Amino acid sequence: MYCCSFLSRLGVGMASMSSTLVETVSINYEDFNESFLTCGTCLCTYDGGEHTPKLLPCSHTVCLHCLTRIAASQTRDAGCFRCPICRELITIPRGGVPALPPSFLVNQLLDLMARQRREVIPQCSSHPGRELLFCETCDCVFCRHCADGPHSDTPCDHTVVPFSIALKRMSEILLYRANECLSKLGSAREAVASELRRLEAAATAADEAIDRHFAELRAALDKRHTELKSAAAAAAAHKRKLLEEQLKLIDAEKSKVEAECSGLQQQVEVREVSSRAAALGARLGDAAALAEPRENAFLAVDFGHNDAQQRFAEALTDLGRVRTSTTFPGLCTLQLESQCVCGLEVVVVLRTVDYHGEARSTGGDPVTAAATLDDSPLACTVTDLDTGLYRISMRPWSAGAVCVRVLVFSRAVRDSPLRARALPAAAPLLVWGSRGTGKEHLTQPVALARCPKRREIYVLDAGNSRVKVLDDETFAFKTHIVNEGLAGRSCTGIAVTADGVIAVNWRTRTLTEVNAEGGTVRTLSSERLVEPVCVAAHVASRRVAVADNGARAVFLFDAHGNIEREVGGGELGLVGGLALSEDMLIVADVAIRIYDLEGNLKNVFAQLPKGRGGYGGIAIEAGGARVVCARSVRGRPALVVVDARAGGVLAAAELAERRPRRLAGLALLPARRALLADLAGDCLRLHTYW
Repeated sequence: MYCCSFLSRLGVGMASMSSTLVETVSINYEDFNESFLTCGTCLCTYDGGEHTPKLLPCSHTVCLHCLTRIAASQTRDAGCFRCPICRELITIPRGGVPALPPSFLVNQLLDLMARQRREVIPQCSSHPGRELLFCETCDCVFCRHCADGPHSDTPCDHTVVPFSIALKRMSEILLYRANECLSKLGSAREAVASELRRLEAAATAADEAIDRHFAELRAALDKRHTELKSAAAAAAAHKRKLLEEQLKLIDAEKSKVEAECSGLQQQVEVREVSSRAAALGARLGDAAALAEPRENAFLAVDFGHNDAQQRFAEALTDLGRVRTSTTFPGLCTLQLESQCVCGLEVVVVLRTVDYHGEARSTGGDPVTAAATLDDSPLACTVTDLDTGLYRISMRPWSAGAVCVRVLVFSRAVRDSPLRARALPAAAPLLVWGSRGTGKEHLTQPVALARCPKRREIYVLDAGNSRVKVLDDETFAFKTHIVNEGLAGRSCTGIAVTADGVIAVNWRTRTLTEVNAEGGTVRTLSSERLVEPVCVAAHVASRRVAVADNGARAVFLFDAHGNIEREVGGGELGLVGGLALSEDMLIVADVAIRIYDLEGNLKNVFAQLPKGRGGYGGIAIEAGGARVVCARSVRGRPALVVVDARAGGVLAAAELAERRPRRLAGLALLPARRALLADLAGDCLRLHTYW
């Protein structure tokens, strides 16, 4: 128990102007807390600074800050102010408000509360008086007297702090996490509320759309209703007009007959009576003609002449739909479909799932995407596959940092933004073969061809005077084709025909078509051939085109093996690629040249620097719209995609990682892949070209 003096603010004090009489009361300090040590005016806790407690002559205690403010607003010329508690007039001492005496009682209570806080030190229950410690490494509480092992008095590498400090730290962490949790909950509430507002807006828009479409339907129904009523009224009016005209004729004839009969009884002249009788007989025939209505009264509306009403009812059943989605953007994922290379199409796949993480099987979600390349906008396209998957495609124009942000329902998906690095050159997907003479070895592969029907790849292995046959899916070796036309290690071109393949031998200046067993199908030759190097064939027409670097021309053979046309004579450079379709011939020397089958030059593009590069293979896509070329400029090999119809380069990608030493052939495979023959590297390289 402590003996403490209390002010009148607590109901236990008495005072006068001349002297202060204070009662003394015994009160346990544990009954108090910091709420009793606050200024009654501003409700701030007393301290030793701005809120220093000052004792007024009326025995009330007010902080210095409040007294200074009150004095400044009330004193003016009187030099006094009124107590904010009892309204007694207080004279300001000579030194001003700061000269008022301090409240010793409040200061003692402040010291008492400070000591109380200092004395509350957690102690060990087994060893009184021993301060508790906390090991942050082991997450345990102990005291030095009962500790053993790593927490003994011997030095250790554990982090040990007083328990009171650890408790304070934990309290601060708890408070921080609580505030962070509250902040996140607030954000979550705002997000849900915002989604509710969007839902209300979407529901309103849906109602308006339904009303609008059904108003259009009602207008169409009203229009058809009016048309049918007008048609029925027009038909009735037409019939009515005819019948009314017939009625008028009947009435006119009746009047004439009545006129003829009038006075007949007084007539005594027999001849006159006979004449009138003859006239009435004639009119009787006319009356018989008018006896039957010239028009009928049939008028009906038929809705059963076709199934329009049934189709209309069925169409109404299928009219419109209310689409919703269970997609949960926070769990949806983004994934790069292939390597990111400048010049090639980069595809990011968005996989949508619901709140439970189950994959969605339908599309239709409002997906928006925005891409940047080194912080510059990069055009991208979103394609809904209607399977719960979405393709976001783009084509970086240079190497750099690619960033893709994807939103579903205007909310970011889990992996957004997706960041990747666009590489300056493409690495091969596969490298096949090495120098040698075995089944899976190559020596100077100079050309490639693929047969989609037989699903085979044919590699002209010139160094071994043979054609190697591979499976076009697994690249597994199947067989070798050997023929006397391939001998001499001087074949430089190969193409697929209906019966097998055809190869050109520059040394013998012949073209030999062989079947899968190596048998000779036919041999083509001509005195006009000087140095044939490339060959292309069109399977359906059995035409064969041969590029001759000696003649600086391309010779076109017909189905019977006769030269029907010479193309580009004297104007071609060293040809590195040749392709033939049903309506055009494509030659790659120092540029891409498009000819029709009459030999007329249609277009020239993708020109290479003079003496700084060349083409090493060319192939036409299945649709015939795009042509893929392999070329090398200043020693930098690349794959180039051009538009064969309109002309111009659509895409280009350099090749990296163990660069091809010399490109000599090219064949196209499914999934936008190109297989290249590396003559000097004695291998095949698989790349993506689009």
